Amino acid sequence: MAACAAMPAPLPLILLPPSEGKAAGGDGPAWSHDTMQVDLDRERDKVLAGLARAMRQNEAARGKLLGVKGVALAAATEANRSVRSSPTLPAIERYTGVLYDAMDVSTLSRASRSRVDRSVLIVSALWGVVAPTDLIPDYKLKMGAALPALGRTTSFWRSPLSERISQEAHGRTVWNLLPNEHAAAWVAPSGTEQFTVKFLERRADGSLVAVSHWNKLLKGALVRFLADHPGTTGRDLADWQHPLGYRLEPTRADEHGDLTVLTFVQDSA
Repeated sequence: MAACAAMPAPLPLILLPPSEGKAAGGDGPAWSHDTMQVDLDRERDKVLAGLARAMRQNEAARGKLLGVKGVALAAATEANRSVRSSPTLPAIERYTGVLYDAMDVSTLSRASRSRVDRSVLIVSALWGVVAPTDLIPDYKLKMGAALPALGRTTSFWRSPLSERISQEAHGRTVWNLLPNEHAAAWVAPSGTEQFTVKFLERRADGSLVAVSHWNKLLKGALVRFLADHPGTTGRDLADWQHPLGYRLEPTRADEHGDLTVLTFVQDSA
């Protein structure tokens, strides 16, 4: 009797933040219920209602909430006021920041692009979580913003996101590439293997300092690598040469329960 073929390992779950920068316009239908991969429509309606109330406030209040002013505030206000009727784009095309530019999904192979669509969830202040293929309009809202009658979005989303992301994470390795404010919007169940990363660059005197400006670019390159190599574990990254010259230093791995922090250090050369 022939031996049974081994079942392929489940794809990892990769958690990403949205980008501040977003493509305008779109050619998809306006957002509606039952169109997104993860069902959070009841909660989304509450956040959308809170955002609508906030957009009726005066300019100073809107500017404080959205963190912009002048022309940018006018554009963000208009996008938010029309968020239920505006045309949509797939989320992976809507988000245009440094991380997403580094992922450059349009140049991935068909198989790798499919893995991105099935692996990535984007944690959003407005939508809760967004899959790459979910159709969303242009909008502006930061995680942690305080909306009228709703409070801070981080606190509002923590319970529903903890439940939904935990369901998506069951039996999968999680690459948690979220900044602190987004990471605070969900609590992983015990036993969920998680990896996150940090990058250190060398100063002229040889000392190491955390990368700030290029952090998103480095993470985007990592997501691209994970899409091309879906079975990758933290240990496997020891042989990966990052395109900007960062290498994993296994001795710097830091474990916090189920979460392992992997440190990449810039080559001295």
